[in-house]
Amino acid sequence: MSRSKRTAVVCPQCGASLAPGAAVCQYCGSQISDEPAAEGAARGYAGETKFCKFCGSRIPKDAVVCTKCGRQVEKLEQSASERPIIINNVNNAPLAGNRSFVPTKKPLNKWTAFFLCLFLGYLGVHKFYEGKTGLGVLYICTCGLLYIGVLVDLIVLLTKPNPYYI
Repeated sequence: MSRSKRTAVVCPQCGASLAPGAAVCQYCGSQISDEPAAEGAARGYAGETKFCKFCGSRIPKDAVVCTKCGRQVEKLEQSASERPIIINNVNNAPLAGNRSFVPTKKPLNKWTAFFLCLFLGYLGVHKFYEGKTGLGVLYICTCGLLYIGVLVDLIVLLTKPNPYYI
């Protein structure tokens, strides 16, 4: 079967589109056979073939990976039901929609912490109440960070929900 002058020619070596009727590839210099299907059949491919976009070799049309160079030539298609569900749950943290959330710490009363800060904030008693002993010692040594820390903590405590968790 001879090639028609009007049909497009594809190089079997590099896969480049060539002018109709070309006998030699202008890009790689390989000889163009008259029957490209015969070349695929000679390699053991029954039916239609295509070219690898990386190495240019002829591979079966339904191939996803090139049989010569081993590179992936087509995207893998998966349906929504076959896609794996991956949950990155670091340290077994509670998930966003989980209604059975159990806090790991005890609830703290906002008003207890507020009044401890108001009257004994320069001694850091409210920090000891929250379990932050390092900051409590710092507040004792610096008189509540020169009362600036006490003022900031009063404002922060007013914005917290009741009860709050540390």
